[in-house]
Amino acid sequence: MKKVGLVSCYFKNNYGSILQAYALKIFLDNNNISNETIDISHNKDFSNGKKKYYLTQIFNFNFIKSKLGMVKMKFDIKLNKKLRNNINIRNNKYQEFRNNFNLSIITKNYQELNALAKKDYSSVIVGSDQLWLPVNVIADYYTLNWVPDDINKISYATSFGVSNIPKKYYDKYSIFLNKINHLSVREESGLKIIKDITNKNAKLVCDPTILLTKEDWNKIATKERIIKDKYILCYFLGNNIEHRKFAERLREKTGFKIVSLNHADEYVKYSDIYADIIPYDIGPKEWLNLIKNAEYICTDSFHGTVFSLIYNKIFFNFRRYNSKVKGSTNSRLDSLLNIAGINKERILTGLENIEDVLKYKIDFDKVNNNLNKFRKESQDWLLNSLGGKKSDKAH
Repeated sequence: MKKVGLVSCYFKNNYGSILQAYALKIFLDNNNISNETIDISHNKDFSNGKKKYYLTQIFNFNFIKSKLGMVKMKFDIKLNKKLRNNINIRNNKYQEFRNNFNLSIITKNYQELNALAKKDYSSVIVGSDQLWLPVNVIADYYTLNWVPDDINKISYATSFGVSNIPKKYYDKYSIFLNKINHLSVREESGLKIIKDITNKNAKLVCDPTILLTKEDWNKIATKERIIKDKYILCYFLGNNIEHRKFAERLREKTGFKIVSLNHADEYVKYSDIYADIIPYDIGPKEWLNLIKNAEYICTDSFHGTVFSLIYNKIFFNFRRYNSKVKGSTNSRLDSLLNIAGINKERILTGLENIEDVLKYKIDFDKVNNNLNKFRKESQDWLLNSLGGKKSDKAH
């Protein structure tokens, strides 16, 4: 019997990336739909495609600037033995969790992937995360162009990662978007992009992590409380010091300790100064535990915000990017808060008065009702798409 092939970013050492990929798998498992995550680890066409894109960007100042933190992190890890050991501890926890995925056989190129799909899959789903960034479209894996035309192709909550696609890439986007039978995205900006490029109406659906309920996630999270004291959980991917200083003022006001998951995307020296507890043996299961048991959450992460909502936690969100910056991914957060019914006052600069922001209330009954409705609508859309009915329109 044929199964569903899942095209996702399961291999990235990032809590949100790995958990959204896992959530889609678990949702299909819970609905008795046979599936496997496609193993892309040794596919030369994929890796060569990404290199090809990077070579075209060597004179793009904004692109180079956006990658400096990641490049610097690689050097910091090489030069700083303590940091290297700590990051290895965390990466080992990621790999431990990754063993929960049911992976396909290894393919070396897109021709072999095509043969695998023809032989084993009735449908292929791409999603979620920022899989339709230009670099990934040039690499041509997340486009599903390698999937035979007679196989049902679905995008589930796939994100473009940015609010605008450069016009020079429109033709490439148009080709693969027009081949996907069931189009859905995670952000309202994605609806507009698809409409502008293809004149099609896509469906707005929830991030895969929201397909699962708090009860579902409790089954995955580690059971025993990791931090015994009351604490403020800080999960920052950006390097803004003011965001961390806000957490310090929140600690001063509440008396709660700061638990910080440091150097997730880049090395930020101040992170080692402001935090009381800096754990590294935190994989996705432990991350869920830390969110579940926190008193407050300070984050610039999309999925940090998602799970704060799922677990009904008082959170303070900070923009990782200036909205004017090319490559800003703020649109996904704006869509999420809008759907949840959360006032934009939760998005802070870090300079706010603590007493003032502690007065900002969240109506979690309203949030839960909104998420439950969005979850059910998204679940129905996905299951209907897997029925194999081929359509150019959202349904």
